[in-house]
Amino acid sequence: MLPDQHILRIPGPTPIPPSVTHAMAQPMIGHRGQEMKELLQTVKEKLKPIFGTKEDILIYTASGTAALETAVVNAVQPGEEVVIIVTGAFGDRFTKICDEYHIKVHKYDVTWGEAADQDRLAELLKAHPNVKAVFATFCETSTAVLNPVKELAEIVHRESNALFIVDGVSCVGGTETKMDEWGLDIVVTGSQKAMMLPAGLAFIAASERAWKVIEQNPHSRFYLDMRKYRAKLREDSTPFTPAVSLLQGLKQALALMEEEGLAAIYKRHNTMAAMTRAAFHALNIPLLTKDADASPTVTAVKPNDFSSEDLRKVLRTNFGLTIAGGQQHLKGAIFRIGHMGYCSPADVLQTISLIELGLQQIGKTIELGTGVKAAQANYLAELSLV
Repeated sequence: MLPDQHILRIPGPTPIPPSVTHAMAQPMIGHRGQEMKELLQTVKEKLKPIFGTKEDILIYTASGTAALETAVVNAVQPGEEVVIIVTGAFGDRFTKICDEYHIKVHKYDVTWGEAADQDRLAELLKAHPNVKAVFATFCETSTAVLNPVKELAEIVHRESNALFIVDGVSCVGGTETKMDEWGLDIVVTGSQKAMMLPAGLAFIAASERAWKVIEQNPHSRFYLDMRKYRAKLREDSTPFTPAVSLLQGLKQALALMEEEGLAAIYKRHNTMAAMTRAAFHALNIPLLTKDADASPTVTAVKPNDFSSEDLRKVLRTNFGLTIAGGQQHLKGAIFRIGHMGYCSPADVLQTISLIELGLQQIGKTIELGTGVKAAQANYLAELSLV
C-alpha cells in the first residue's frame, strides 16, 4: 500500500472529482458581490431537475442532520402528531429530533434490512387521524434499504392531510427522484454523498402545500428558518454567510452531472449496485436486504462465518480501502459498501477484488475471482440491454 493512497468506499462522505476539487481551490470571492449572485443564479436552477421539482431548492451551509431538523422545525409545531417510518438509524434520528421539539411521535418500526410496507402505513394513519406529517428515509444508509417513497406518498395523501417529508441524503443525485410528480412535500439532501462534494451544504425543497404550512407555522426558528432562505434565494443571495468554496465546487459538480445526464447517472448507480450484489451472491455471502429493497447507492453485507470488523481492518491496513461498518445493534454484524457519486463500475471491480483478497487473508475460504467474475458478467449483461 502506498502511504498516501486511500480508497474510500463508504456511503458518505464520498470521493471528490478532481475538477470539483480544482473549482473549490479557486480564489475566494465576496459572498455579497456580483460573482456570488451569478453563481447562485446558476446552481439554483441546475439543482431543480435533480429533485424533480419546479420549486426553489434552498441551500444551507450545514450538515444533512441540520436539513432533517430544518424540515421538522419548519413544518411541525410542538404538541402536534407525526408518524415516523423507522427503517434504520436515520429514521430513528427523525424521532430524536421530534422528541427534542416536544412533537408527539407515532413510530412505525420496520425490521432493519426491510423496506416500509404501504398497507401498514395506511393502518397507522387510519388509527391516528390528527397526524400533521409523515417522515420517511428514502435510502436508509444504515441498512442499504431503498424505501418506496412514491408508493408511500400515495398512501399518505390518500389516508390523511399530512405532509410527506423525505430524507434523501444518501440517494438524491444517484437515484431517480420526482418530487412534484410523486407528491413529496419536503425533500432534503446533503452535499457529501451522490452530489460529489465535501460535507457542508444541505439542500431542501418544499411543495406549495408544504409552504402554506411553513408560512403559517408560529414556531420560533432563526438560522433554520426556510422563509429567510427562500426570500434571499429569490434575490440570488443567502441570509447568512455561505460556504463560498463549496458553492464553487457545487457549480462544477452540477456541470458534470448535466454532462453525463440524469438518466445515465441513475443507470450507472443501478449497474454498480447490481454488480456488487451479484458478487456477494456468487461468493455465497449473505446480504442484509432483499434485491427488491436494495439501494442503488450502498450495499449492506451480513456475513455468517467471518468477522466484518476483521475484514474491514485488513482492507484498511493492507490496501488502504475503507468500507463502513454497521450502526447501533448492527455494529460488528454487517459491513457496507458505498457506490455513489464519483464512482464507476471500474471502482466496483477494484473493490470486489480487494475484498476477495481480504477474505483470504482473514481465513475465509473462497475461490479468488468468483465475485469479480460475477460482477463482470453482470456489467456485460447490463451493456447488452442498452
